[in-house]
Amino acid sequence: MRRLILMRHAKSDWHQGLEDHDRPLNKRGRRSADALGRWLREKGWQPDAAVLSSAMRTVETLGRLDLDCPVRTSRALYLAAPAEILEALREEEAETLLVVGHNPGIAFLAQALVARAPAHARFDDYPTGATLVVEFEVSDWADLASGSGRVVDFVIPRELPGVE
Repeated sequence: MRRLILMRHAKSDWHQGLEDHDRPLNKRGRRSADALGRWLREKGWQPDAAVLSSAMRTVETLGRLDLDCPVRTSRALYLAAPAEILEALREEEAETLLVVGHNPGIAFLAQALVARAPAHARFDDYPTGATLVVEFEVSDWADLASGSGRVVDFVIPRELPGVE
């Protein structure tokens, strides 16, 4: 069995006049990332490894999750399409893998991987901080197939304590 945690980065700051890749989280994004980390730890979904885009907002999101796992940062995952994200995770060996990325790639990948979408009004648009936990009956990420994932949980930051 493999467990995938697909997370869109938390809310970023558009007001600093930086290049898109260099935008940090805003105040709400920092609170959201902190809350998402608490949620993951409380649920017992500690990843064995994390793979993320090299963008500042994904790096900062991961840092604020306060998880203890090896991390691989990749410029190729910056604004990556679903196929590129899938290719990156197929190279991993971790049983529970966290991927932190961007829309629309993360949202489209989430929709493609699950057998049945969660009954959540925000699943299709996958807002900032949206996090899907999905399990697959495979022993290797290379064997991952579309529509084969069983949704374990899905949350958006506004549903968590400490986020307004």
